[in-house]
Amino acid sequence: PDWVHAELTVHDAQFYRYLAFGGSVGAAEAYMLGFWSSPNLTNVIRLFAINQDAMDDMESGLARATAPLKKAFHWLNKNTTEGSRKNIAAHYDLGNELFTRFLDPTMMYSSGIYKNAESTLEEASIEKIDRICRRLQLTPNDRVVEIGTGWGGFAVHAAKNYGCHVTTTTISEEQHSYAKELIAREGLEDKVDLLFEDYRKLEGQFDKMVSIEMIEAVGHHFYNEYFKTCSHLLKPNGEFLLQAITIADQRFDSAKSEIDFIKRYIFPGSCIPSINAISQSVTQATDMRIVNLYDMGQHYAKTLMHWHENFNNTFDELRDHGYDDTFRRMWNFYLCYCAGGFMEGVISVAQIHLVKPLARTPHYVDEINDY
Repeated sequence: PDWVHAELTVHDAQFYRYLAFGGSVGAAEAYMLGFWSSPNLTNVIRLFAINQDAMDDMESGLARATAPLKKAFHWLNKNTTEGSRKNIAAHYDLGNELFTRFLDPTMMYSSGIYKNAESTLEEASIEKIDRICRRLQLTPNDRVVEIGTGWGGFAVHAAKNYGCHVTTTTISEEQHSYAKELIAREGLEDKVDLLFEDYRKLEGQFDKMVSIEMIEAVGHHFYNEYFKTCSHLLKPNGEFLLQAITIADQRFDSAKSEIDFIKRYIFPGSCIPSINAISQSVTQATDMRIVNLYDMGQHYAKTLMHWHENFNNTFDELRDHGYDDTFRRMWNFYLCYCAGGFMEGVISVAQIHLVKPLARTPHYVDEINDY
């Protein structure tokens, strides 16, 4: 479309070699090394997304020569119990000093929901958390389990505002340390049990379950195990709210075996599911069913652009912590790469509400589906 204008300046002829041999990953690597730049990187990504056939062509020819090496790297990052800890540490243990610079005070590292054009990043994060609580109709009588604590934002909000008891787990040392301090600071030790455990080792029966953008770290080989574990942790009338980044069903089979920039440099071992892949695993491995799905991809594009702005506005403060210009370019590419994908619908994000067979909670039409 003529409304997407992009400029790209090549600073070093090595850019073409990286593009020829590395395809889209090579283009990202060349950007990280400063071989090319753009005043609006997101628009460059959007043009690639709009012209998906051109993107596919970039992976052909000489770029195919490196494909087996990339796949071998991804296979080594398989999400076994031990592999998951290594993969999570590779991203989430980069240092809390990094994440506190670009996330809002809630420390939510997932898509917000913007009630209106004036909403701030923090307001969007709070609205996202609260929609989950409202959708599950949390009460003080509920025992909630959360798979993927993050920095504790959901657990603290739910316990503080809805009075429920939350058991939450993470396998990131940095996140666990931060969340532990936050829970103590809020005086919620009696309401929130913080664990440092793989989700596959959780025990007990819970009324409600929440998992916010953690399934992307599960890996497609483990979807059935993930949902089976979730189902076993819920009471026969339990409910589950899953927030997941998604890819189009038509692209899932090819994408799950491709090694893109994100899998290589940002989230080792990751895989974005499709709605159909989620539905199939839920059907095959559990007795749960989906009762509501809210797609909110454009909200993620706005969230990412807020993160991008915050990251660059505060980057000078990070230099003292060892973050250099190559890291800055890598993360700029990451944030713009994702934002462009959400803007053009190549990827999206959804809140998916699942219930067990005996759940009888009335599910009213949600007024905020019309943002």
